[in-house]
Amino acid sequence: MNDSSKYGSLALAYLGDAVLETLIREQLVLSGISDTGKLTEMARGYVRAGAQSDRVEKILSVLDEEEEAVYKRARNAKTESHPKSSTAQEYRRATGFEAVFGWLYLSKKMDRLHELFDLCYPELD
Repeated sequence: MNDSSKYGSLALAYLGDAVLETLIREQLVLSGISDTGKLTEMARGYVRAGAQSDRVEKILSVLDEEEEAVYKRARNAKTESHPKSSTAQEYRRATGFEAVFGWLYLSKKMDRLHELFDLCYPELD
C-alpha cells in the first residue's frame, strides 16, 4: 500500500488533473466524436473547477478513510489563487477531487480509480 502522506497534496492534484483529463478525453473520443474543436470544448466543460467541485459530491460518501484523508488534505492546502471562472471553495474542492485521482493512480489502484471515475461521469461510460 502507498503512504498517501509522502506526496504533496498539490502535487497529487497536479497529477490527478492529468489523469482525469486523459480519461475524459478517451471517453469522448470513444463516443465517436471526431471534431477536435468540439472535443476540446466538451472536455473543458468537464475539467473546470466548478464542474469538478460538483462531481466530488458523487463520491464523497463512498471514499474510504485514506481516500477521504487525501481529499481533505488537498482541499485544505494553501494555494496562491484560483481561476476567475470558479469560487475559492469550488477550486479547493476540485483540488481535493483531483488529488484523490492522482493518489489512486500513483498507488496503482486502477480498478478503484475507474470505479470512482464511472460514479462521477456515468454519462461518459
